Amino acid sequence: MSNLKRRLSRKLILSIMLMAVPVFILSLGIFYSQSRYLIRQEAIECSKSILRTTIQRVNNYMTTIEASTNANAWLLEENFCPDSLKLITQRIVRLNPNVLSCTVSTEPDLFPQYCKYFSVYTLKDIDTITTVMETDYAYYDKAWYKTPLNSGKACWIDPFVDYTEGAVNHHEAVATYCRPLCSPSGKILGVIATEFSFAQLSKNIIATENTYPGAYFILLGGDGRYLIHPDSTQLFRKSIFSDADPVTNADRIALGHEMTEARQGAMHVMVKGRRCHVCYCPVPGTDWSLAMVSPDVEMLLGFNHLGYAIILILLLGFVGMAWLCRIVVHQTILPINRLLTYTQNIADGNYNEMIPRTKKTDVIGQLQNGFATMQEALRSHMGSICRTAEELKKRNEQRARDMALAEETVKKKALFIQNLSHQMRTPLNIIMGFVDVLKDRIVERDNGQEQQGKSAHDELSEIISLMKYNAIHLKRMILMLFDSSSNTGVEELMSNRQDEVSCNDVARESIELTEDHFVGIKIAFETSLSDGVHILTNHLYLMRSIRELLYNSAKYSDGKHIQLTVTETATTVLFTVVDVGPGLPNESEDLLFKPFIKLDDLSEGLGLGLPLTKRHALSLGGDLIYDPSYREGCRFVLELPK
Repeated sequence: MSNLKRRLSRKLILSIMLMAVPVFILSLGIFYSQSRYLIRQEAIECSKSILRTTIQRVNNYMTTIEASTNANAWLLEENFCPDSLKLITQRIVRLNPNVLSCTVSTEPDLFPQYCKYFSVYTLKDIDTITTVMETDYAYYDKAWYKTPLNSGKACWIDPFVDYTEGAVNHHEAVATYCRPLCSPSGKILGVIATEFSFAQLSKNIIATENTYPGAYFILLGGDGRYLIHPDSTQLFRKSIFSDADPVTNADRIALGHEMTEARQGAMHVMVKGRRCHVCYCPVPGTDWSLAMVSPDVEMLLGFNHLGYAIILILLLGFVGMAWLCRIVVHQTILPINRLLTYTQNIADGNYNEMIPRTKKTDVIGQLQNGFATMQEALRSHMGSICRTAEELKKRNEQRARDMALAEETVKKKALFIQNLSHQMRTPLNIIMGFVDVLKDRIVERDNGQEQQGKSAHDELSEIISLMKYNAIHLKRMILMLFDSSSNTGVEELMSNRQDEVSCNDVARESIELTEDHFVGIKIAFETSLSDGVHILTNHLYLMRSIRELLYNSAKYSDGKHIQLTVTETATTVLFTVVDVGPGLPNESEDLLFKPFIKLDDLSEGLGLGLPLTKRHALSLGGDLIYDPSYREGCRFVLELPK
């Protein structure tokens, strides 16, 4: 037993540690991972912010040059002569510190006193401004001259280096802003081109931004050439694709394609064996792209310091959890050991030994009292459980017998109604046959007799008519009683859709039977269908349904304005019965199709006509619809599929 208790203590400590340590490690891991994510996101957002600021400053730098050039271009267009060309170019270079040089080149032979090509070039070299009139420089095929003339608007030309084409030589990478010059009449006069130095742009604008230690900017041209790079040996002569291995430098090639296609974004690239985060963005108005390259080590410097703190927290946490677990288990295991002794005795078969109750209110005390209560309750309830089980068994057996008896009773009732209906229908058919024979003989006899026996004949005819009317009425009720004996309509479902029925013929047949039953009544008939239109349905149940609707109209309306209309839609045929009379109250609409319910208790019938008609319509694949919007009487629509 003592070994069991010691094992229990060790298992509890181990269990608590196994549950607490993963949660503790997981929490620290989530904290560590989330911290890395937040620090990285903050660094990335900071890099993007610096890049956006730098792009804005570069754009402002270039916009200043554009504004200076555009502001002086109209002066040249108003007064285009060699002297004004010199003054304007000197003014642009002198007043704008961002401008390296300015050139105005004219159309060939515009100034005949000079050579064919005439241009004025002004260059700034530190504090010295030099202006040269070039007369032998063939600039007409240069990109900075042709491009604005062909497009008819100002533009930036791709940068170039080693400018040694004209009379003045300099070895500095420049970018050119070109604009065509036109006279007031619209004639092309030439092109003004203003240049700035990339070295000056990098020194005055880009290099002044506060970035991470080790971070730097690069500027790529439209063809991927380096326009700005911390390694001057890479400038203009090499591109981002130079010496790039498609296998080992795939990320650098991907970055080059992203930047040369003027896209904006960020990605990780290996630069000289270091993982770097690169944010890139196109320069507005040009095909250049500026990127900020930041080493991951520098960006996540704060995160690396956090790792040492996490390791220290882990060590202290493990020691603290082990110490707390030992104390908690020692305080908890004592009452559990006592309860273990009691339960072990009961497990050994000593059921008479009662577990004592305790006054402690903690979880262990409640558990001990619960065991004691359970032991007492088991004794008192075992007998009642056995008795209850026996009673339930007997009740279930009796319930099964009652259910079987009830099902048998229902079957017998349905069979009785069907047999009764069959037995009553046979003599009624015989009576109706004899009535017809008697009526025919009376008619034959009257044809041979004199007028003196007319009163007796009228009385006999009236009696015969009443006999036939009541016999037909009784037969109708018996048929409805027979149909209602099968609540599921099995007979209908077994015989449905076996006849090809003419819609107009079945309507006329129903009208004829109704007029024969109600002497003196007239039913109007309208149809939009030809007599050749047939539907596949059950002739008997369709005729019963139409005749029942006509019967109700004849019985409850004025008997003078009954109409049966046959129409069709794309998928259905509609038999509409309309009458003029008192109609139905609004509150009775929900009771129309419920069996054995009559709106007038004194009227004849069983309350089965409309419910059975509704059931026939559904069995035939259609429906019976009451139109509540018709207020002059009643309107019912029997809808059947084609």
